[in-house]
Amino acid sequence: MSNPVPISTLFIGLNGLIAFVLSYIVVMERTSTRVWHGETRSEVSNQPNYLENPGKWAAFVETYTQKSVATKDKEDGLLQRKVRAHGNFVEYVPLALLLILTLELMNAYVGSLWLLGGSLTVGRIAHAWGLIKTYGPSPGRAIGFFLTWFTYLVGAGACIYYGTIGVLQ
Repeated sequence: MSNPVPISTLFIGLNGLIAFVLSYIVVMERTSTRVWHGETRSEVSNQPNYLENPGKWAAFVETYTQKSVATKDKEDGLLQRKVRAHGNFVEYVPLALLLILTLELMNAYVGSLWLLGGSLTVGRIAHAWGLIKTYGPSPGRAIGFFLTWFTYLVGAGACIYYGTIGVLQ
């Protein structure tokens, strides 16, 4: 079986795993803070508390959760940072992967595909790490957005180049 886009496939898979890990991180933080919607307790203070009169499913999940995840008594902004790390990843990665995939389909220089895929993947990991670990500016966030913008600019420029050549032929 031949894969016509092996480099894109690899980076799509790697970034799919990163998306899963970021999602898992958010779910675990929601579980430990007991904030099921929104990012702070005050945002959900007018929502009904499902634990006041839980159904069988909710009671089962709550019992399991209490045994497996330590709960937090106070908010420290970590949930908000984790939600934004996941959200930011989902906002930026699909288009970047589409640029890389398109370039691979256009038989662009293989080295450029590796450079763009590597920049995107390393950048998104650095950005998520920096955002989760530090409130405000951080080296991880800066590295992450510069590498992501690099991927966008070079990828978009290359797509415009190959598209123009194709249109003019």
